[in-house]
Amino acid sequence: MLSAGRLILAPYIFWLMWHRQYGAVLIWFFLSGISDGIDGWLARKWQAQSRLGEMLDPIGDKLLLSGSFLTLALAGVMEKWLAALVLGRDLVILLFAGAVLLLSKKKVDFPPTWWGKCSTFAQIAYVLALVGNLGGYLPTILPWLGKMFVLVFLVISSVDYARLARKRLR
Repeated sequence: MLSAGRLILAPYIFWLMWHRQYGAVLIWFFLSGISDGIDGWLARKWQAQSRLGEMLDPIGDKLLLSGSFLTLALAGVMEKWLAALVLGRDLVILLFAGAVLLLSKKKVDFPPTWWGKCSTFAQIAYVLALVGNLGGYLPTILPWLGKMFVLVFLVISSVDYARLARKRLR
């Protein structure tokens, strides 16, 4: 239910971003990010994992983050090259996963890697820092640091996913 809630809330958050309602964005985006962690924790604690939840959770994460990067870049408050790198990496991963699923004769799972989770966390932290700074709530150094972490984890997780892809293709 929390994953579905994030999917439903995402367009509203994008609308708030586009209209530069950064205080509201900060609150809703933060709650969405926290709900992601709570969702996973509750599912593990109560052994309530489901196939639907396993699919909705990463879709919700990617929709919220990709949409946020795209909206902020199109609004001119984030560098377009950074959004292109983040979106491009996700597109490559999605295309590879789709190709493996189509070509594989057996069930293939794509569990998130530790580096992928670090990359997602860095992206969430960066969006929060950027929006908080744009709203006048946080100092300028935080978005800069967040951007550096996004880039570092983008590279590390991309190399890690490429390594895994090589293993899967063997």
